[in-house]
Amino acid sequence: MISSPSDRRRSHLASAAVAVLILTGCSTNTPAQSQGTTAPTPTVSASSTPAVPAPTQPPTAPAPGTPAPAPALLPVLPESDPVSFSIPVIGAGSELLSLGLRDNGSLEVPPGDPGAPASWYNDSPTPGERGPAVLLGHVNATDSGPGVFADLRKLKAGDTIDVLREDGTTATFTVDRGEQYSKDEFPTQTVYGNTEGSELRLITCDGYDPDTGEFDDNYVVYAKLVT
Repeated sequence: MISSPSDRRRSHLASAAVAVLILTGCSTNTPAQSQGTTAPTPTVSASSTPAVPAPTQPPTAPAPGTPAPAPALLPVLPESDPVSFSIPVIGAGSELLSLGLRDNGSLEVPPGDPGAPASWYNDSPTPGERGPAVLLGHVNATDSGPGVFADLRKLKAGDTIDVLREDGTTATFTVDRGEQYSKDEFPTQTVYGNTEGSELRLITCDGYDPDTGEFDDNYVVYAKLVT
């Protein structure tokens, strides 16, 4: 299902290990490479037309002696492992397994029958901590029915995702966007790179090829903590 970040309790940087996407009916590679310490800028599609900036007035200098405004503080929560998640708008939810990497560097994935539960990648931050917490789930089940993440594409900006944590608190995230990525062009830095606040990534298979019976892509939902 993914590439993978490492050593979340120290720096929340992505590791150089390679994780292999192995879900029911799919086998997709998305290599994880070493990350920088700042969140990357998403790549702009070649078909996009840059907007022409409107003329702006020069900024007004503050009056002498006026203190500079304090930077806005992004919400973060203390470390606490996730127990379950729910996405009310699409009726998705399950308990969360805690999975890591296999000995060969590939990512452990949730069992595929019946396509649930989802899992938390336990070398990513806990949901609510600073950095991108990663949840993995199947898009389909072994009986060809829907998996726990079958309807991620229906999510829209502003939809909420709730993650219940072991300390009894609930981390609530709002969806920012969803992106489909080819396995050959997976933006590891964008998905796993450090973030200023607490963020969430939901990752599943996409791009099913009926000729090969495999999923060639990944679908990633980006969300940010609100409470």
